[in-house]
Amino acid sequence: MAQEADAQNTATTVEAAPPAASEPAADSDKRLSVVKVTATRREESILDVPLAVTAISPTEIERQGVADLRALDNLSASFNMNSTQTESQGTSMRIRGVGTTGNNIGLESAVGVFLDGVYLSRPGVALGDLVDLQQIEVLRGPQGTLFGRNTSAGALNITTKAPNLREKDGFANVTAGNYGLVNVQGGFSAPIVEDKFAVRLSGAYRTRDGLVESTTGAESHTRDRWMVRGQALWQITPDAKLRVIADYSDADEQCCDAIVTVDPLGEAGIYAAVGLPANGGVSAFGPRALDSLTSNGEQFQNPFQQEGISAQLDWNLGFADLVYIGSYRDFHAESIQHSEYVSLDVYAVGDNTAPFAAPSVRPSYDDIKTTTHELRLQGQAFNGRLDWLLGTYYSDEDIEEQATMTLGGDYGRYVSALLVPALGAQAVSVGFGGNVPAALGGVDPAGSYATNKFNQQGESFSVFTHNVLELTDRLNLTVGLRYVEETKDGSFDQVSASSPTCTNIANGIVANAYPANVAPLAPTALALTCFPFATEADLPASAFLPLPRTFNDTFEDEELVYTVKLGGSLTENLNFYAGFTHGFKSGGFNLDPTAATGGADPRFDSEKIDATEAGLKGTFNDGRGRFDLAVFNQEMEDFQVLEFTGTQFQTFNVPKVVSKGVEIEVQTQLTDNLSANGALTYTDAYYPNDCAPGGFDPSNPVNRLCGFKLTNAPEWVGLIGLTWESALDNGMPYFLTGTVRSESERRTSTQAVDDTGARLADDIQDANSKLNLRAGISTADDRWTFEIWGNNVTDEQTKNVTFNMPLRGTARGVFIQDPATYGVTLRTRF
Repeated sequence: MAQEADAQNTATTVEAAPPAASEPAADSDKRLSVVKVTATRREESILDVPLAVTAISPTEIERQGVADLRALDNLSASFNMNSTQTESQGTSMRIRGVGTTGNNIGLESAVGVFLDGVYLSRPGVALGDLVDLQQIEVLRGPQGTLFGRNTSAGALNITTKAPNLREKDGFANVTAGNYGLVNVQGGFSAPIVEDKFAVRLSGAYRTRDGLVESTTGAESHTRDRWMVRGQALWQITPDAKLRVIADYSDADEQCCDAIVTVDPLGEAGIYAAVGLPANGGVSAFGPRALDSLTSNGEQFQNPFQQEGISAQLDWNLGFADLVYIGSYRDFHAESIQHSEYVSLDVYAVGDNTAPFAAPSVRPSYDDIKTTTHELRLQGQAFNGRLDWLLGTYYSDEDIEEQATMTLGGDYGRYVSALLVPALGAQAVSVGFGGNVPAALGGVDPAGSYATNKFNQQGESFSVFTHNVLELTDRLNLTVGLRYVEETKDGSFDQVSASSPTCTNIANGIVANAYPANVAPLAPTALALTCFPFATEADLPASAFLPLPRTFNDTFEDEELVYTVKLGGSLTENLNFYAGFTHGFKSGGFNLDPTAATGGADPRFDSEKIDATEAGLKGTFNDGRGRFDLAVFNQEMEDFQVLEFTGTQFQTFNVPKVVSKGVEIEVQTQLTDNLSANGALTYTDAYYPNDCAPGGFDPSNPVNRLCGFKLTNAPEWVGLIGLTWESALDNGMPYFLTGTVRSESERRTSTQAVDDTGARLADDIQDANSKLNLRAGISTADDRWTFEIWGNNVTDEQTKNVTFNMPLRGTARGVFIQDPATYGVTLRTRF
């Protein structure tokens, strides 16, 4: 057991693994070496662990050009990741089609990310560059019994290389590519006192021009970030060691402007009727804009930085091993953007340079401070037939979000255009485009603003056990339990605000003060002028009208998470497992100014999942090949969904969601020089026809989902890779590798239909395939390697997420995935 704990906390071993590259097998017969994983908090062969897991080695990461977690879908067919509006908050991860949409900091990811045993509470926190890694494990399906919090869809278990107690080692990589890409990584490890104390330092710097360019000259999807990680490893005694890791990262990037793909009002020239340019600030849209990656918005700014420290103590007590992991992380992100995605002055988010900005406005920001403690005790009993583990976990998280929005000089006329088709010239008056009738307020909405602050303080406590009983020499029973208590205090307060137009109209409606010829227009005027992100909260009229209301409330929940699995060996080369897992993801607060509108409860419920899974794992071709087959059925209750309606973010629970399918992964050494890997995933992830009481009902955002597929969940995903490795006559080794990822069509927006039941435009991303290529040659001593590479070399342009554009009728916007990129890399090892 002491050796197991040591392996987990210093380095997970991947002795060899094709494809695009694990270390080539050293033996002459090219049999694959054993891949070790710590998915069960024990070091085990990947063939023995009773769950579906993809183990990705550092060489595979390098040869696929994986700079951060976004590109893991090139290595795991069941995983994908999307970013919308901001990298720091609008990022979503999915496994087997299941994930949690972003853009609301109150939501936690259904895919948990763990870095050296430490839980990273939001996807944005996990977006740092991947450097100096030992291994990434993609654990598919709920993992709550061992991995603590919020892993209802799966988990990423990331381990970094530990300091070397015996010898010095180091590396450096320099990459240059199109779009002005420069990526520099490096690190070294050195023993200070041999076999006793060692340190390791690594870091990375990456910059890249924008992938999307606006008609205004602004760039989007840029990279400008750096990070540094320092470690110390102290072998206190032969039975105890302490590892301390500290890191800091900083980014100053522009992300993410959207491309307009559908724009009926702009195409019809409607905006000219309200005194604006006929196209309403959208001069590039449709397929041409998508092909040329051209947007229309102003600059998006999304700087963020974080720092963290963790400590891990491993102590062999004789009868058992004790492992303690403690951590503290501080994440801060800012956002300054004109997220109406047009070139007009409609509104600004967190922009204290806007003409109508409130005095001393800070950029909109998120602060997340997280402290965690985990204590595990594990050992063996009954002559080694029982491998037992007991543990406890505690986390404390403080979230503070401040969001400022100011309405611009074009706001009134811009929203008036929504009414032109129905009201004609009257639209200008209703929307306050220039002729403001005194009876409806007499004040132009330009300059209205609100600075809103949200807080959430959460505590999570759990106790857990995970035990493996050897029933026979060839049959094991695994039983895991975790009792979880979650408590969150959430609040919405308004720092300052001024929205006189909205206030006047609301008061007039409540007082029934409008004459008969004006009264029918008042509700429409209220909806247009009281944009919730720039409206005063707790107005007297908010007791009667759908206006922002502050709140201060508590969320509490508890759950017993458990797993039961049976596994063992059928033959010397074939293992099996089958089991059931009950998972859980905490609920919380919709941190949005509209969450308590009309007396609504700002809380959303916890998400639960019941998953059945069975699998076969084994080797073939005399050990030269390895496969992993899994069949799964996952049924979710109170599935958490976030939807942007065009005017507000709604968070709600869907009573029933299903994900079922089959996965297979294969690795094999075809010849002495040629290796191959393949993966095929079939996933049927959908909202059943009876996903909510009453079935499909387009008037209800929950029922509107019934009968449709989950977002960004293609039915079929296939990966195939080939790697050729050899050496020149002078002894210089070289490699050639290529990988193709193919997927069937997928939905790209949260909803498939509008509130009338009509299909939303531009919702489907067609089936597509992307090809990555890389070639490299090394010096005979393997100290230097030069590589040339291309990703998505056929420049397949694909959509990431599509959405309803704010305040623009049925217009649709899209966030894109990366186009073709190419470059060169120079590596050295010392």
